Amino acid sequence: MKINFYATLRPIVGQKTIEFTLPEGTNVREMVELVVTRYPPMRKELLDEDGNLYQHVHVFINGRDAPYLENGMKTVVLPGVKVDIFPAVGGG
Repeated sequence: MKINFYATLRPIVGQKTIEFTLPEGTNVREMVELVVTRYPPMRKELLDEDGNLYQHVHVFINGRDAPYLENGMKTVVLPGVKVDIFPAVGGG
């Protein structure tokens, strides 16, 4: 599967898109944990001290923000889905 990163997350992974292999049955929360395991500096960008996804970080699965999926962060990530991870974005 491919995971796309945006804005300040790209320099951490060194590119826009990475190839990632997930074990069958991996859910969104577990996928994020695997990403931060592979890219340790990503942890402080995505997760709070309790290991929960920051509210201002968005993980989209096929264009839908993960917390709003039927099973939220427990939604199983199926092969072939489009995954996009966005950090907090500010502007004026």
